[in-house]
Amino acid sequence: MKNHLLNIASSVVTSTLRGWHGSAGSKQVAQPPQLPQLFDREDDPECRLVREALTELNLDVMIYPCPLSGSRFTRKLTELSGDKRLPFLIDPNTGEQHSGAQNINDYLFRQYRQKAAPRYLQAGDLNLLTSKLASASRGRRILAQPSVNPEQPLTLYSFESSPYSRPVREKLCELELPYILVNLGKQQLADVGPAKQRLHLGEYKPLPNTKRSRMLAEKGWVQVPFLMDPNHGVEMFESKDILAYLERTYEFPG
Repeated sequence: MKNHLLNIASSVVTSTLRGWHGSAGSKQVAQPPQLPQLFDREDDPECRLVREALTELNLDVMIYPCPLSGSRFTRKLTELSGDKRLPFLIDPNTGEQHSGAQNINDYLFRQYRQKAAPRYLQAGDLNLLTSKLASASRGRRILAQPSVNPEQPLTLYSFESSPYSRPVREKLCELELPYILVNLGKQQLADVGPAKQRLHLGEYKPLPNTKRSRMLAEKGWVQVPFLMDPNHGVEMFESKDILAYLERTYEFPG
């Protein structure tokens, strides 16, 4: 428990260093018919900027984790992009492919919001510096760990700045487990705060016809992280429990 609390405390520092960008989600639903695909490494500074943009755009994506020394998706990345540079985005809805945070975020905002990416999500010197510091605050690099290759991708409900979701995304990256990232950014003041201590009075009511309202109707609760594993019929909340499950189910003994 103590180690987990320290892990979460460090994750809070990471989000703070980036000004808690990647917390708010658009009230508009712009999800295209097919999931965009992102080749990503959780601790990469440019990848963080893209994930912040995805949260703010309220876009869900397929994540192909590419940790250091990983091999499960790096060959596919090289075949598609010509090198191993991260992040790399493929949008099957338009056929476009883009490398690097600046190009990807410019494309995402142009395509799905018809406007330029905001300055705090552009890959300028200051944003890259704060993102590098955010990575450094975690005190380690994400290296690939031997793991079972799942037949179907997992699904993770998250938003980029969530301190509790970050350790889960890190573990998914380490184990090279592909997953659908469902972004559940905060869309109103009532969404702010932990699930049991939201900054509102009375019954919690998400905005209607949103991913949050669907989650409340289906699960009786709106909280991240939330993991769904169709390979084993498992659904669970709580980062500590999810981490233990991923290690027990997918990590090869060291």
